[in-house]
Amino acid sequence: MNVQPRVEKEDDSHPYVRPRDAATLILIDRSGPRLKVLVGKRHDKVVFMPGKFVFPGGRVDSTDHRIPIAAPLPAALEANLMKGRPKITPARARALAVAAIREACEETGLCLGRPPGPGAAAPAKLGGAWAPFADNGLLPDPSGLFLIARAITPPGRVRRFDTRFFSAEASAIAHRVPDVVHADAELVELVWVEIGSEPLADAHNMTKSVLRQLDKRLATGPLSHDAPIPFFHWYGGGMQMDTLGPDA
Repeated sequence: MNVQPRVEKEDDSHPYVRPRDAATLILIDRSGPRLKVLVGKRHDKVVFMPGKFVFPGGRVDSTDHRIPIAAPLPAALEANLMKGRPKITPARARALAVAAIREACEETGLCLGRPPGPGAAAPAKLGGAWAPFADNGLLPDPSGLFLIARAITPPGRVRRFDTRFFSAEASAIAHRVPDVVHADAELVELVWVEIGSEPLADAHNMTKSVLRQLDKRLATGPLSHDAPIPFFHWYGGGMQMDTLGPDA
């Protein structure tokens, strides 16, 4: 007998809320014979995507706007982040990239950074979520990030985010914080997986969609800032994918 997989319908009955800026980081490991990406399994008690394998990420917070960084955003990355509407400032683009790094460090213990250059702020002054960087003489380093996609959660969901999906090489990990992932954490398991592999079979549709776009990018060679950026958004009663442009 052919058994069809069960499709869970998302609750879309919640009042309208404005999407909040968020950022996600897809780490890529090329050290083995086959390329792998990092995903984490969310705790089954959280409100947003319980029990799903996701990329580490979350909403932008106030520290992301003012934290010193080891190197500026590449001009091409900043330009990609500033495409689309609503129009954003370079400072907001910077905060999105920095948020991806902070969230990855908080949720997985994997921190992308490097020592500050001459004249930069002392890492020792950083605290809170940035303590792992300060304790190891590092500042967050967004210079190796690439924008892979943008997606806005459909209306009616319990949480709504305007998310930028970034990628970076695992070789950029400068520090690893132990014991961040455990049974009572937001992420209860971390797995390095090949794109399309079994642990991702039950991933959220948007996770799968972004991975397909990343897979297409990787198939053409090294990542660059020149590739078209897909933009997933709700339109006409369904999710639509456009290419992110100046007026998209």
